[in-house]
Amino acid sequence: MAIDIGINDKDRANIAESLSRMLADSYILYLKTHNFHWNVTGPMFQTLHNLFMTQYTEQWNALDLIAERIRALGHPAPGSYKRFVELSSLREEEGVPSALDMVRQLVAGQEAVARTARAAFKVANAADDQPTADLLTQRMEVHEKNAWMLRVLLEDGGAVTVVSKAKARKK
Repeated sequence: MAIDIGINDKDRANIAESLSRMLADSYILYLKTHNFHWNVTGPMFQTLHNLFMTQYTEQWNALDLIAERIRALGHPAPGSYKRFVELSSLREEEGVPSALDMVRQLVAGQEAVARTARAAFKVANAADDQPTADLLTQRMEVHEKNAWMLRVLLEDGGAVTVVSKAKARKK
């Protein structure tokens, strides 16, 4: 049955493609955040372990919203790891970085997903697709806030100071 929601086929295809990139970035960031939750160590363990869990849980729930919007537009949502890697602007982590490197990578990942959402928003907005634009606006807000919450851990008085003091005590 033909889809007649007021957005032409070409625009729906373009929106679905941009949402597929958003889904891929979101999935890779989810996986990286969950990995770091499992493997973080050091003086900030409890704080980072809990923060990462909060963030990956929220990200997991968002994956379904993005995929279902792609489906509502009449296109299949990507669903394989291979396809996510092809579409994503993020790269997987190989190995286990230090806690501060985890935070740095997640700041970069959150900002990358916000940029992907912003690019997809432009496509949706140009096609007068308010539901997709609304979803993307919400995702930008979440990812920008997550980046900020992670970034402050790298500022003076945050994780850097805690780790530096712990290292100094060991000397």
